[in-house]
Amino acid sequence: MILFLNKDAQMNEIENLRDRLRFMGFETTIGIEEDHKVIAITHGVDSSVCVELFKDLPLVEKVTPFDDNFKLVGKNIRKSKSVININGIEIGKDEFIVMAGPCSIESREQIFSIAKEVSKDGATILRGGAFKPRTSPYDFQGLGEQGLQFLRDAADAFGLLCVSEVMSTDDVAMVEKYVDILQLGARNMQNYSLLKAVGKARKPVLLKRGLSATYKEFLSAAEYIISSGNPNVILCERGIRTFETYSRNTLDIAAVPILRELTHLPIIIDPSHGVGLRNAVPPMANAAIAVQADGVIVEVHTTPDKSISDAAQTISTTAFSEMMSTLRKIGMVLGMHVKEAQV
Repeated sequence: MILFLNKDAQMNEIENLRDRLRFMGFETTIGIEEDHKVIAITHGVDSSVCVELFKDLPLVEKVTPFDDNFKLVGKNIRKSKSVININGIEIGKDEFIVMAGPCSIESREQIFSIAKEVSKDGATILRGGAFKPRTSPYDFQGLGEQGLQFLRDAADAFGLLCVSEVMSTDDVAMVEKYVDILQLGARNMQNYSLLKAVGKARKPVLLKRGLSATYKEFLSAAEYIISSGNPNVILCERGIRTFETYSRNTLDIAAVPILRELTHLPIIIDPSHGVGLRNAVPPMANAAIAVQADGVIVEVHTTPDKSISDAAQTISTTAFSEMMSTLRKIGMVLGMHVKEAQV
């Protein structure tokens, strides 16, 4: 249920009304747009509740039910696009954000050398895996907390934010100490315990689409996070599994304009996992900015053929530099800013 409030309602009055609703057994969240203020009742409304009585509450001008299950990720209470501000970096505004780094953090020297190169060419967020979900139990599983420390140090040394995947509810607090963005991988998109756990975290969440997830399932996973208390969710299209076997996945570029109609959340593209072929990564990054995604996350290595994991889809720092140059040219045409390279 959505309670549309008087435009002159003050925040202290709104909080007093929320306290009253909580006392009545309802869970609520606030939505504030330029033209209206609302309180969304997300839990506690059933067939025994008389909607008409809510019109008699102070500040309330109109009451409407939710039309779908996307109470918080949909556009019922927020029509304008969300902008997530992380230490001055705004995701979802007018800058095309580039996250770049290795699939796996292999050593301190490796992550520092890559951070130096990608920061020089215009990346603003350093990616790197410390806990790796691998298909084979015998593959490299990551450096764990030591890898996160290397990632944090490298990001700080070159003025970058950082993002890394969390795989277990037990690890959320520990990973949160080191990173600016918590990543949930495709295999965990429907790990509901983990979705709720990161929903209680203070850091933004990068949520990747599951290998065979529909748009509605993807948004439902985001709803779990936001309904648990964390409004800062970034959606990531990373390709889906289809009948095609030549490429690792099929990158669903159409997800950007379609999801844009359904949600106010920022949307980025992962061309590395989306195709799994090194030479296809830059063109797919170009496609991402062309459909006006809010950014990309790409796998980059100084010597990609020697990468411990996902070498086939990892581009070199030289290819990354060339990709960034092309993205700036496309961005100029579309009115999207891409951070300049350092001279």
